Amino acid sequence: MEENESHIGDIKPIFLKCEYLINPLGIDIVDPRLSWVLESDKRNKKQTAYHILVASNEEILNEDRGDLWDSGKVITDESTHIIYQGKELKSQIFCYWKVRVWDGNDKPSDWSKNAKWSMGLLKDDDWKAKWIGTSSKSIFWINKVLPKKDNPCPLLRKSFQFANKAKRAIVYVTALGEYELYLNGKRVSDHILAPEWTDYDKRVQYQTYDVTDLLVEGENVIGAILADGWYIGNLGPGMPPYLHHFYGENRRLLLQMEIEQFDGTIKEIVSDSDWKILEDGPIEVADHFTGETYNVQKEIVNWDKSGFDDSEWSHVTIDSTIDNKIVAQMNEPIRIVKEIKPIEVTEPNPGEFVFNLGQNIAGWCRISLDKSICDANAIITLRHGEMLNPDGTLYTKNLRNAKATDTYILKGIEKREYQPHFTYHGFQYVEVKGLKPGIKPNLDMITGCVVASDARLVGGFESSDPTVNKLWNNILWTQRDNMISVPTDCHQRNERMGWMGDALVFCQMSIFNMDMAAFYTKWIQDIRDAQSDEGRYTDMSPTPYRIKGLFKLVFLGAPAWADCGIHLPWDVYLNYGDKRLIEQHFDSAKKYIDYVHSKNQNLIWIRRRGNNYGDWLNGNEIKSEDYPKKGGEVPKEVLSTAFFAHSTEILSKMAEIIGLKDKFEYYDNLARQIREKFTERFVKNDGKIKGDTQAGYAIALHFNLLPEELRPKAVKHMLNAIERYDGRISTGFLCTLPMMLELTRWGHNDTAYQLLLSRKFPSWFYMIDQGATTMWERWDGYVKGRGFQNKSMNSFCHYAFGSVGEWIIKVILGIDLDENQPGYKHIIVRPRPNGAITWAKGYYDSIRGKIDVDWSLQGKKFNLEIKIPPNTTATVYLPASNLENITENDKSIHESDDIELKKYEANLAILKINSGKYSFISSM
Repeated sequence: MEENESHIGDIKPIFLKCEYLINPLGIDIVDPRLSWVLESDKRNKKQTAYHILVASNEEILNEDRGDLWDSGKVITDESTHIIYQGKELKSQIFCYWKVRVWDGNDKPSDWSKNAKWSMGLLKDDDWKAKWIGTSSKSIFWINKVLPKKDNPCPLLRKSFQFANKAKRAIVYVTALGEYELYLNGKRVSDHILAPEWTDYDKRVQYQTYDVTDLLVEGENVIGAILADGWYIGNLGPGMPPYLHHFYGENRRLLLQMEIEQFDGTIKEIVSDSDWKILEDGPIEVADHFTGETYNVQKEIVNWDKSGFDDSEWSHVTIDSTIDNKIVAQMNEPIRIVKEIKPIEVTEPNPGEFVFNLGQNIAGWCRISLDKSICDANAIITLRHGEMLNPDGTLYTKNLRNAKATDTYILKGIEKREYQPHFTYHGFQYVEVKGLKPGIKPNLDMITGCVVASDARLVGGFESSDPTVNKLWNNILWTQRDNMISVPTDCHQRNERMGWMGDALVFCQMSIFNMDMAAFYTKWIQDIRDAQSDEGRYTDMSPTPYRIKGLFKLVFLGAPAWADCGIHLPWDVYLNYGDKRLIEQHFDSAKKYIDYVHSKNQNLIWIRRRGNNYGDWLNGNEIKSEDYPKKGGEVPKEVLSTAFFAHSTEILSKMAEIIGLKDKFEYYDNLARQIREKFTERFVKNDGKIKGDTQAGYAIALHFNLLPEELRPKAVKHMLNAIERYDGRISTGFLCTLPMMLELTRWGHNDTAYQLLLSRKFPSWFYMIDQGATTMWERWDGYVKGRGFQNKSMNSFCHYAFGSVGEWIIKVILGIDLDENQPGYKHIIVRPRPNGAITWAKGYYDSIRGKIDVDWSLQGKKFNLEIKIPPNTTATVYLPASNLENITENDKSIHESDDIELKKYEANLAILKINSGKYSFISSM
């Protein structure tokens, strides 16, 4: 045994993924990329080679053979984005794979555990199914801007016989609208609001489910419910108040089930004219903004099971006019990701009960009802809101036209639980009406169901300051609440759009929280789909306004918002090392920069038509007697030109990494010219920037727009601008995070800490002191003594100001990436302690493994414990008043072969370390 063990390497591959996903079904990438994480409990462990096997079944793979691909031993340290290079992958094939690696001593690991993926329907003619649904209806255009007429959700069913036991049964399904799918009375998956949101005229996603275990011998029944969803339902900011039927007018289903028998024969069940439909189902209303109405009195018992008589049901309508592009869903689906119970119930008015979940969530309530609390034919209503009025009643004015109301029309008195199917709400409080008079419900009656795209949590943070910890938690909740297929701006009012500027500033923070690789890969395609023919990115993606007649020129090309189409793909590349994404996106990004340049030949971006939001919701928007009235907003041409310069610089870097030398040189030179023009037009010789605002200095410094000699002067002006505001923030969405980062970079970390920890209005802590459980849209969403801000735009769950979490991770915890070695191949660890916080610990689980940091400050003694994943290295910045007093694991750093002193100056030791665990102590 000991002899055998000596031949096994010190690292092993774990956590195998295909295209960022664990065991995905039905992918449509014909050369998928494979990745794994390396595990070792020893230092300086590296991969020197890998060997991948891919087989058509597990039996072959378990024999250590790969009939689809046997890579052989490949000499490389790369463990991410390994491109499949085996036999051609055809539709519906299952691929089972595993990997082993060699360490620095050329010893192989054991084989990893088996993983798998399957291919979807890759060609148009693979789809034998037809689009089916209700009888076709046409909506006159004027009705699309009037209140929407809700139609019940139809029930569709198909009965078929299957005599044998199936080897495998796979269903491929999508809809125009939304669907829930059942087989023999059971939900086939826990996916919610499928097929999710895209610009449906460009792409419709389909989902793949393994339903082998749901099949029975004899009669089987497929059941489906269709709803409006994003395709037909109310959508958008609501200007005019009602906009719906953007993408289409009729709900449709497309379904194909492939049943493989043990003798190799295939039985296909497809959506076709044999299906039956009941157009008047029990779900009478289902809309994301309106809510859902469920009429128990119209329930059809066992409609989705065998033995049901559907002779009175109609035949479905076949819709042969649909030619939408169908693609596989390649990111995590929307699911119920958490359930929470209320912490309090009150009765502000007789029979009106308000439950407080204690947390602002996106989702709905599951309600348990029985004869003890409601009558047999009661109508129970649940209204949702983020806040309460002073009298304890539900505050709903900031929902605008979103009714956010779920209704249950009961029949009978048996105990049952009810929850919606095709809606979601943003709320902390839910008002329940319709219970028996004199009855006070208990807390167990309600369960809050949190829904979100189910990306894996990959980050954590904790510190000695409980309010900072609360802020971190609020940021995480805000992200979770606004990850409903796309990154939405808010979750409660009639808006919930993928606003690009908001995502631009929050992108890195979101990645520190969750594994956003697949989610953003999908959304970046949404961004390209929405791009205008001449190159402008839209202000929000997806964007139904692109196809909506009078609104085609609305929400298009706004500075910073459109620039998200450059910045966000670049951030994804830096964090995940995804070079293919840059290759796919480059032409789109180039088209955008070329358009902006064509309209601004003098290199100063002045927006003459369309929206220009500037540093959105900056200090000028704050309504308070205790705050300066003017002077907070950076001039828009300053901000626009800054983004023009920086986006052009990013484009040049994209060109460089994909080997386009000529384009790199062209756009690198153009970016330099824009920076020079920025300085010439907006910057005085004393470093003062036009507008003299916190935001202007922050963005110019953050984008490195200024000549070296002017930068220290600009920093002084930024500090003066903060002092003019009594040490308070005047920045908006775009410039708050840059100001925090630049204060730290230029040696004013204490000022950044003061802004973070301030309880003066406006501040992050002020929100928390008012009871916030998520981030507010406005600094002054609610002010004690004044009340609520503008009801038409005042969300209490909006992640933009949560971008400060990036500063928390990079500065307090100290984890950062190295742009020159993307995907955390090389890691920066640089905590910058401040006496106000005496310890912090946390982690980031990167694409290459988990990075742990745990530091504490005891007087002048600084303790730093870190763990760096195998196959990576790190640079550690260690505050130290004396180099000789630095120890690691009670030994001098000079005694370790895994630590290299790169530099020591200004009481800072810069160390290069190999992977593994380290425990440093220094004196500050």
